[in-house]
Amino acid sequence: MEKLDGILFYSLEKAIKCYRQFAQRNMMKHGFDLTIDQWLVLKAISDNPDWTQQEIAEAAFKDFASVTRIVEILVKKQYLTRTIHINDRRRFNLTPTDKATVNLQTMQPITESNRKKALDGISKDEVAQLHEYLTKIIENCKS
Repeated sequence: MEKLDGILFYSLEKAIKCYRQFAQRNMMKHGFDLTIDQWLVLKAISDNPDWTQQEIAEAAFKDFASVTRIVEILVKKQYLTRTIHINDRRRFNLTPTDKATVNLQTMQPITESNRKKALDGISKDEVAQLHEYLTKIIENCKS
């Protein structure tokens, strides 16, 4: 019987969880009050202001209900404003506040530093190759 550490997808999941914990610690150490999931949702909204909540959920790898809860938190923390969509009363317009814009800009060097640290000792060619392999896995699982 194979051991967990010998399963590629176990190692991949472990690496992702380890990175998320590492990145979260660094964000908190620098005084930011956003979780990684909140950052993902906020970044998706900032980069794609016309997206629906379903599109945001897909981009952040979250279900619709989780994104709804995260949006509520981001509104309470004053990172987002929420208004009724002009053409569809079932939808909301989610707009990042100035506080969100400033924090995302301030966080950028920290997120880049986190990624650099996590990829220390891995060449650009190896990163490109890994990205290629992961893309193939994603494509295989979608078909």
